Amino acid sequence: MTARRKHSAVEGSTAARRERRAFTEEFKREAVRLLHERRAAGVSVTQIGRELDVRPDQLREWARRLAEREGGLAAAGVVETPEQELKRLRRENVRLKEEQAFLKKVAVYFTKESR
Repeated sequence: MTARRKHSAVEGSTAARRERRAFTEEFKREAVRLLHERRAAGVSVTQIGRELDVRPDQLREWARRLAEREGGLAAAGVVETPEQELKRLRRENVRLKEEQAFLKKVAVYFTKESR
């Protein structure tokens, strides 16, 4: 019987050896623009990330930061269709209702505790 050598996950991984890459602001903006265009066409973030050789979570982070910094999608050069806007607003509405319900529960909890 021959002895087998155990391989660690890091040892066989190319990601472990990959150097940290720096992306220009121009590349990030273009990637975010492409992300919004391709997402509107139904392409997954994972697929877009593969095409650009960037992790999907990194693309999402760039999009979030750009939207925060420049005041939303319109400033990033992306125009929402009415259907997209409605979908986004409905998601936001659900999130806000959940936050409101949570805050009501917290308020009740602290008023009971302070008596």
